[in-house]
Amino acid sequence: MASKLKLGINIDHVATIRNARGGLHPDPIKAALIAQSAGADNITAHLREDRRHISDIDIKKLVRKLRIPLNLEMAPTKEMLKIAINSKVKRVCLVPEKRKEITTEGGLNVIRNKKKISLIITKLQNYNIKVSLFIDPCLKQIGVCKELKASSVELHTGEFCDNKKNKKKEFIQIKKSANFAKNNKLECHAGHGLKYNDVKEIAKINEITELNIGHFIIGESIFDGLKQSILKMRKIIDSSRKKSFYLKSA
Repeated sequence: MASKLKLGINIDHVATIRNARGGLHPDPIKAALIAQSAGADNITAHLREDRRHISDIDIKKLVRKLRIPLNLEMAPTKEMLKIAINSKVKRVCLVPEKRKEITTEGGLNVIRNKKKISLIITKLQNYNIKVSLFIDPCLKQIGVCKELKASSVELHTGEFCDNKKNKKKEFIQIKKSANFAKNNKLECHAGHGLKYNDVKEIAKINEITELNIGHFIIGESIFDGLKQSILKMRKIIDSSRKKSFYLKSA
C-alpha cells in the first residue's frame, strides 16, 4: 500500500488579507481550525521579522488551540530562536528571508551559512524541537543538512511550478534530491507554488512524505471555500500517490 502523503496548510495569506485593513478579520486562527477539521496534518505559519502577515500573538494562539502540529517557519536569527523556544512549538522550518521579497525566493544556503545554522539547530534540538531546512533541490545542500543533523529537509518546488520550459528537468532534480535525502536518513518534505496540476506530479515521488501548501489553497478558497479547497487538494494528492504505487508495482 502506498504511504500516505501528509498535507500541511500554510495560513500566512489569511493574515495578509487581515493586515491589509489593520483589523481582526479574516482570522488566521479560524482558518487553521477549519484546515484541521478538513484533515490537514499540520498548520504552517511563517513569522517574518517584518511581521508582514503572521504575528507573535497568532503563534501563541495556534500553539494553544491546535490539536495537530504547528510548523513554525522562521529565519535563523537570535530573535526567532527565542520566540520558537518560548512559544513551545514542536516543529521549526528554517527559511531564508529578504526584507523586500514578495515571497520566499529560493532555498536556504546551508553551505554558506553552515556555522550559524548549526548553532540554531543545536539550541532548538536542546528543547526537543524538530528542525527542518527549506532548501533548493540540490544534493550538496542536502549533504550539509545531513551533517547538521536536521530532522528533515523541505525541497523548494517553486522552480518546478513556475518553469514551463524545463519542467521535466526540474522534476527529475526534485526526485533525485528526495531519493538522496531518504538515503541519507533525512525525512523529505516539499512545498512552494504548488497548484492542483503541479501536485499531481510531485505526489508521485514516494520519497517525499509531506507537502506544505498555502497561497494557492487560500486563493481557491475565495471561490470554493477553504474546507472544499483543502479536500480537493487532498483527493488529488491521494489519487496521484496511489497511481504511483500501482505503476511501480506493475
